[in-house]
Parts: sequence; C-alpha cells; structure tokens
Amino acid sequence: MSSAPRRPVHAGPTRGRPRSEAVERAVIEGVMRLLEDGVPLSELSVERIARTAGVGKATIYRRWSGKEELFLDVLRAAEPPEPQLPGTSMRDDLVVLLESLRRRGLAGRNSAMLHSVRAQMKSSPKIWAAYHDTVVVPRRRLGIEVLRRGQANGELRDDVDLELVNDVFVGPMLVRSVLRPDAELPEDLAERIVDMLLQGLGPAGAPSAAADSAGPPAA
Repeated sequence: MSSAPRRPVHAGPTRGRPRSEAVERAVIEGVMRLLEDGVPLSELSVERIARTAGVGKATIYRRWSGKEELFLDVLRAAEPPEPQLPGTSMRDDLVVLLESLRRRGLAGRNSAMLHSVRAQMKSSPKIWAAYHDTVVVPRRRLGIEVLRRGQANGELRDDVDLELVNDVFVGPMLVRSVLRPDAELPEDLAERIVDMLLQGLGPAGAPSAAADSAGPPAA
C-alpha cells in the first residue's frame, strides 16, 4: 500500500488551523491499517481512527465532516491514478480508459483492504452515493466524451446511442474485473475489447485497427 495518497484528498471547508498534508496522510494511513486488519467500516469510529493515527478527534473533524467523507478520501488514495488520455484517436483513448479499469480490477484483487471496502461500501447508501457522484460519474462522462469526439472525427457511426455504446465498451472489462474475480485480466485485454467492438461500430468501409496493424497484403 502506498505511503501517501495519489491525489489530493477532498474535504469540506477548512475550520480552525490550516490543513496539514502530513496530518491528513497520517489519518488516511491509520484508516487503511485498521481496514487491512479486518475492521469493518461499521466499527470504525472517529475515536478509534484518531487513536490509531495519533491525532485528536477534533483534528479529524476539522478536515472531514464525518466518516463518510473520510472513507471516500481513503478509497481515492488506495485506487490507481486517473488515466491520462493520449488524444491521438478514439481507439487509443478507449484502450487507455479500459486499461485503467483493468488495473483497478487487479488492484482490487491484490488489495484485501480495497476489496473489503468496495464490498462494504455498497451497504452504506451515503458512502456509495458519494463515491458514485465523485468517482463513477466523472469516469462515465469522460468515456462518453471520447465517443462523442470519435463521432465528430468520423471514427464512430453517427447513428449510435453514446450512452449505450459506452456501456458496451466498459461492460466486458467490468464483468472480468468485478463480477468474475477468477477470470484472467491479460495485458492486452483492453486492446482486444476495443478492436473487436470497433470492427462492428465503425463507419461502413472504414479499416479496422487490426487490419491497419497487419500491414499490406502479400504480393
């Protein structure tokens, strides 16, 4: 587990003394240690978190409005960083997006803490709603924007439902990484999914990525 959050943590308006990155890191790492030890989310009181992190309860409340907001930052810190899209083509951007999901699947399998938190999070509507709004929705919006650019560039048929197409691309990777924890997640899975689907979703007569990479036909 990384010793520091991969992205800035989110918190409500600062009250009292200025924010301290070292204190926030200590609190988040304290929560991670408790979760890795198998402590359920429901049993993680602010008192216990403060004791583990070596800070006072008031320190936590100055930075987070409650446990739900803190847990959301813990999830953000534990997950892989958001992908940087190359912007060279719709196909390349989609591969990067799906590769990010594949890596999240691997992280969930390799991290007992992350797997446990994701499973427990579904039982807390408030935490799940916050995670959905701040993590899931932006990812989905980004995927649809990639498809919209693909339509504008002539890489995708203009008569398709972008919401549905996004689900079609993302679905296979989610099934493999979340619903089938025993399924393999090979390194070329993102490319295989994208290229297979683009063969049927591209404009009529457009060459497929697989055909492009095969080179000219033999004489």
